[in-house]
Amino acid sequence: MTDHQSVAGKNVMITGAARGIGAATATELARRGARVSLVGLEPDLLELNAKALGERHMWVEADVTSQAAIDAAVEATVERFGGIDVLIANAGVVNLGTIRTADPDASARTIEVNLIGPHRTVAAAVHHLADSRGYVLVVASLASFSPLPGAAAYAASKGGVESLAATLRLELAQYGITVGTAHPSWIDTDMIRRGEDGLPTMTKMRTEMPWPANTLTSVEECAYAFAEAVERRALRTYVPKATRVMALLRPLLMSGIGHRAIARRAGTDLRQLDAENQARGAGWR
Repeated sequence: MTDHQSVAGKNVMITGAARGIGAATATELARRGARVSLVGLEPDLLELNAKALGERHMWVEADVTSQAAIDAAVEATVERFGGIDVLIANAGVVNLGTIRTADPDASARTIEVNLIGPHRTVAAAVHHLADSRGYVLVVASLASFSPLPGAAAYAASKGGVESLAATLRLELAQYGITVGTAHPSWIDTDMIRRGEDGLPTMTKMRTEMPWPANTLTSVEECAYAFAEAVERRALRTYVPKATRVMALLRPLLMSGIGHRAIARRAGTDLRQLDAENQARGAGWR
């Protein structure tokens, strides 16, 4: 869709809004005149962010892996705003390390937050979105299109959430709800910096990826792209735009040729990544 509709006066709910992409997107949408409900797990930051945006905005503490919690966040938002026009399912986490050294519980949590979380979030808000003939933006990733050695659970969750959103797009069109996906590459957020802390090899692997997969984008640029996606009710958004090529290359990246190319590039680094993960307390499995 290409029609550009202002978000001024619209009611927007964003998960994962305490920091990073969610907080920056809330700021950008508020600047454009939207009323924003910031949802997340860090109440002090959520309150601070909401106060910075002004009295028209609100915050709710909620864990997207709890249906009761996200249901309550939706109802609090509707009670305050009168409805929901836009839902941005942004909450996400990452854990790094191969399956030999990554904590299985952390990997399960990554999939639960990044994949099950958006499902729970949309399910909680779907009736209100039908009332407003609203828009949903599900935050996937560049990792939706390619294996990501050293972050298997993250790649699985982002591949899964792209498929989830594509299916919801078909299910919800009959109610006037548009479902889009966002595919950011590496965004300069706390999540990326914390994830790579103590893992210099992961940073090396990221920076040595071929262009445009190695591009590091500011959180403000990402937030601007997300706000544009909302106003255009975009089906797909790539951040930066050049990473669209990765979607086109997906069949090659998932082929035997792609597998061999990625394996050659990553092999030695993955052994080093395992050693670093073990050194910081993860055990061999």
